[in-house]
Amino acid sequence: MLRTQSTTQVLARFGVRVGLLGCFAAFSNVGFVRGLAALFWMAIILCALVGLIKREPLFRARLNHWDEGVAFGALFALAHIVNQLNAA
Repeated sequence: MLRTQSTTQVLARFGVRVGLLGCFAAFSNVGFVRGLAALFWMAIILCALVGLIKREPLFRARLNHWDEGVAFGALFALAHIVNQLNAA
C-alpha cells in the first residue's frame, strides 16, 4: 500500500528543512549566502534521490519530493544570484 502525504505535510516539511538549512548556514565559514546555496544544492540532490527511491510520479495533484526539489532549486538560484551580486 502506497502511503502519500498531504500537501500541508509536505509544505510543513519544506518549511522545517529551510529553517534548519538557514540555521546551519548561519554557522558556515564561507559566509551565509554561499553556505546556504551549498546546502540548497545538497537538498535538491536529496529530494531527487528520495523521489527516485520512493518512485513518486513527477506530476501529481499532491505535492511530493519532486516538487520540493524544484522549490529548493528556485531557492538555490536566488541564493546564487544574491551571492553574485554581493561579489560584484
